[in-house]
Amino acid sequence: MASQPESVEHDHLPAWGLPADAVDRIGRPQIWPEQVTREWAWSGSTGKGIRVCVLDSGVERGHPLVGAIDRSVAISLVEGEIEVEDIDEDLCGHGTACVSIIRSLAPDCEISSMRVLGPRNTGSGGALLAALQWAINERFDVVNMSLSTTKRDLVAILHELADLAYFRRTLLVSSAHNMRVESFPWRFASVISVGSHEGEDPLTFFYNPTPPVEFFARGLDVEVAWLGGGRIVASGNSFATAHITGICALILGKHPGLAPFELKSVLSLTANNVGGEG
Repeated sequence: MASQPESVEHDHLPAWGLPADAVDRIGRPQIWPEQVTREWAWSGSTGKGIRVCVLDSGVERGHPLVGAIDRSVAISLVEGEIEVEDIDEDLCGHGTACVSIIRSLAPDCEISSMRVLGPRNTGSGGALLAALQWAINERFDVVNMSLSTTKRDLVAILHELADLAYFRRTLLVSSAHNMRVESFPWRFASVISVGSHEGEDPLTFFYNPTPPVEFFARGLDVEVAWLGGGRIVASGNSFATAHITGICALILGKHPGLAPFELKSVLSLTANNVGGEG
């Protein structure tokens, strides 16, 4: 929303109020059709112009299923300062797998990799917070988080960062834990939370009317890129999350500027179990 001008004539407004002379400045063009369909939502889109950041274990540059990588970095927190180091490797293959799914759905989106996980697919809470802060500051359109943390001492600041991303229109797509444990940030309402279904179609996804998991996407027996230029068949909510990230890139590629809540609405209205779309 436009900032309120500092003027005596607006002193009667409560804090965060909207002065009458600012109404025209916050008008938005009408973009919504009478019925939101998949054709309207992303038909013809390739994700071109959309910047996607993948928080994971890195990415294997040059892999035929990965394509061009805009930037690949490792994030660390040193004495309270965020350090960013350019890298060219994936320490365990998980990040490369997720990138390959996103690329298969949105071939022309711009993908950056941010390494926060190590060789055993584990990482520090400080690195996760630093990476998310960096991604928000860089104004990525979509951040894929096929990971979560069970550390309760990180929840408050992670929640603050998720809200910051929401208000800055950086969409966070986060995987539910593969086990029934409390973890975050997928449980926050400001993110798009994803679990797996058993279908084979990469564009089949379902809206869940009983959250906290809001969407189910393909996540079982998925062929993905792996280290050494290879491929494997893998399962997990991580890969379902990458499918939803790819679909979000397609939607934003056709309708840039959608707020996170608007994009979540488009997903829910085009889910295979809603309104006969499927």
